[in-house]
Amino acid sequence: MSLGPRSAGSRLRSRLSRLSSYLSSSLPSRDPLPLRLPAHLPGLQRARLPLPVLPERFGPVRLLLAVTAVLLMVGAAWITVTGFFARSELLAAKGDLQALRHSVTGAGTAFDHESGSASAAAGASDGGADAWRTMGSAASHASLAHRLTTGPAWYLASRIPLIGRPFESVRGATHAADRLTHEVFPALVRVVPAIARDTRGRGFQALLSALRDNARGIDRAAGAAAATEAEVAELPRDTWLPAADLLRDELAAGLDGITSAMSDASVAARVLPPMLGDEGPRRFFVVFQNTAEARGTGGIPAAFALVTADRGRLSFGTFGNESSLATARPLVDLGAEFTSRYGPSNPTSTWANTNLSPHFPYAARIWAEAWRAHSGKHVDGVIALDPSALSLLLRAAGPARLSDGTALTADNLRDLAERTGYGRFADPAKRKTVFFDAVHRASLRLGGAIDDPRRLPAVLDAVHHALRQDRMKVWSTWEDEQRLLETRPLGGVLPSGEGPFAGLVVNNTTGGKLDYYLDRRLEWTPGRCTPEGRPVIVRISLTNHAPVSGLPGAVTLRADKPSYPTRPGDNRLLVSYYASAGAELTGAALDGTPVATGTEIEHGHPVYTTDLELPAQQTRTLTLTLMEPLAERAPRVLSQPLVNPLQTIIQPYPLCAA
Repeated sequence: MSLGPRSAGSRLRSRLSRLSSYLSSSLPSRDPLPLRLPAHLPGLQRARLPLPVLPERFGPVRLLLAVTAVLLMVGAAWITVTGFFARSELLAAKGDLQALRHSVTGAGTAFDHESGSASAAAGASDGGADAWRTMGSAASHASLAHRLTTGPAWYLASRIPLIGRPFESVRGATHAADRLTHEVFPALVRVVPAIARDTRGRGFQALLSALRDNARGIDRAAGAAAATEAEVAELPRDTWLPAADLLRDELAAGLDGITSAMSDASVAARVLPPMLGDEGPRRFFVVFQNTAEARGTGGIPAAFALVTADRGRLSFGTFGNESSLATARPLVDLGAEFTSRYGPSNPTSTWANTNLSPHFPYAARIWAEAWRAHSGKHVDGVIALDPSALSLLLRAAGPARLSDGTALTADNLRDLAERTGYGRFADPAKRKTVFFDAVHRASLRLGGAIDDPRRLPAVLDAVHHALRQDRMKVWSTWEDEQRLLETRPLGGVLPSGEGPFAGLVVNNTTGGKLDYYLDRRLEWTPGRCTPEGRPVIVRISLTNHAPVSGLPGAVTLRADKPSYPTRPGDNRLLVSYYASAGAELTGAALDGTPVATGTEIEHGHPVYTTDLELPAQQTRTLTLTLMEPLAERAPRVLSQPLVNPLQTIIQPYPLCAA
């Protein structure tokens, strides 16, 4: 039955009256608020409802809210205060570690650059005890920083979505610092001060003993460093707190070098003792490469020396230059791939072309066999370094003097070998004699320094820097040692296998020394993923800063005898780009004009080569367009060490859609 308007209004008014009575009886009233009823309901009067307030039984809720607010404020204050103190502790630990590095890398040795003698600086006599005290201080500061950023407040704050990202980053950073000072650095402190405490002039013998005794500890420390680096890499970045981002970025940058150094130390602990004659004499063929004329492994092979290692003592025997081995014909088979790519250049019979490939073991095998063909004697390994590496070592070992009394220092050695020597000595024979003399004197100086426990830590630090710059390479005829060497950059191996890769290699074809003035720039720009793969654009810019006049003929030599006109200072290069395995070239242009490239394969990498004339005071740009296999990381970049380092720009890497 339908209800009329008056009946509906009466029923609604009755219900509102009962609701008002209930509220009046259950809630204490304050100022009543008028309740305006809809005007279209006839017969309804205005009703007034009291303002509800929390009853006494809701008191615990109010208390809980109040306590929560107080706890939040206390937690925020606690995080702020402990964060401030944790930062101070991390800075103190960083200062201790810098002091530790300073104390164990020869900084406590004063050099007399006139006499070439060394003396221990004041306070450096007890390097081992000082190192351990400094290490203990750093560990104490790092531990306190870690403890300050643990606990409920920091844990809960780090778990808040988005807001907690910087707190998570800080917690991870302090944990990493604590782990480094307790699990990583002590392994090195056990080695270096053992050398510093040596008072019997045992030099490398003390180093070998320390490495051999601590090999397992160094290996564990290398694993801890790698694990710590991986943990830091997973920490949040680009948070709302710049200070946390800066802390994380600085730690990540430092860990890159630490992990690499520890991995080098781990390999060194296993290969250095036998290679340096711990189990019997070893002989090495040492080649000095001149980077003023580019080759795949760095520079053209110039002077060489024979070095014998016997229980940590090094003795330098035969010294010579490229002329001594010009007629050597080594019998070495490096495989069909090598022959196909480099065979026309006669790398096994033309000394200047022995290291066209960036894969160092190829050159090392040729050099070892060339010496055997020349002398009838075998060597146990090959070492290569360039004038920049030799300068680093000479800075640690102290200055020497040439036969004519000229001072040979870290500051003038590279310049003499790669630039000024060509102007000072017009006669090629005289110039080679001077370069040979410089290598000879620097090597003898280095040989004396490594037997001096006061200088040895600085020499080791110089070796580390040379390795980091890819300016020193080592190859061994012993298979177990060579397998370990190939795992590190000092092995000079061209990596094979899957994954993004970018390698620029230039070989000089003129016979001159104009690569002293060469600048190289590589820009790698990936596109978005497609069903066919990922498009990549590679721009290679080469700049020849050579002056158009005033250079000696030996520098501007054009042994290639081009059919087109050139000026003194014009250069010519074979430019090779090593792409990712499975990549395909879709286009190539030189200065915007399409250009043909040769295509070959080396160690699984497609290699695209262009013969490029590079006039003085000009820049030329080679642009390659590639389709590469899909990948989710930036490419590994091949480093060819020349006078000026390669400038590399890797553009942002777009992720592939799932």
